[in-house]
Amino acid sequence: MSGFFSGLPGLPGLALILLFGFGGAGLTPETGTIPAGEVRRGYSARFDRLYADIAGQLITPDSAERAFAVLMTEVRASFKGGAACGPGPDAAYFVYPLRGYTAAGSVGGRGRGYRPKGFNLFDASVRGSHPAHDLFIRDRNRDNIDDLKCLPVDVLAFTSGLVLSVESDWEKDTLRRGGNFIWIYDPCLDGLFYYAHNSCITVEPGQWVLAGEKIAEVGRTGFNARRERSGTHLHLMCLKLTPEGLPEPFDTYPWLKEAAARRWSDESI
Repeated sequence: MSGFFSGLPGLPGLALILLFGFGGAGLTPETGTIPAGEVRRGYSARFDRLYADIAGQLITPDSAERAFAVLMTEVRASFKGGAACGPGPDAAYFVYPLRGYTAAGSVGGRGRGYRPKGFNLFDASVRGSHPAHDLFIRDRNRDNIDDLKCLPVDVLAFTSGLVLSVESDWEKDTLRRGGNFIWIYDPCLDGLFYYAHNSCITVEPGQWVLAGEKIAEVGRTGFNARRERSGTHLHLMCLKLTPEGLPEPFDTYPWLKEAAARRWSDESI
């Protein structure tokens, strides 16, 4: 992989210019210009439709790939991160996605669960890869409640970004593997983050979220995640964008190990 996360030049006619850098919570209204809510919701609606078509196998993989590249190139250009993001983020950029937890003891297999080979976002029939990490909570009786705190576990935004798609009405009779999920695009990293198996969702498509903000609660939704044999966990995947705007799995384990932890008592964002 050359560089960190590369970007594309802006598309003609787009006037939204972004000036921001790494550190802390990343892009904020104070450090850069975030596209207007109507623009963000438009991107989210298009992404949501495309992802639903892919999941329902209503579009061929080749057509899905082309449509995805066009959309994400437009999204990238409207933020225009580019070289302003620098060579890479520091540890303070990330917040560990489970409130009250750290990577030690919660990342499945100590990071060995990441298996990107064979991944294809555009073909819902492809199985076998796992380009993600499963972050487990203490839940021996499988009730979505932390065994020590006797509370649901908040899912926190790992980084700041734009909520592109949300599924919040998963039903146990469906075959959908991700259950209640969230897709978030981080323009500083030029990558997509996918949070799956949540019990409930607290954000909406088109919303801008900051690193450490509550976006969901850990759950057991999804075809496999709801089964008794499965430990209660958050499925976290990162897909960086290639220069062509296509998704490429990226291993977040080093980031997870360094991410700042939010205490149970810390309600700040």
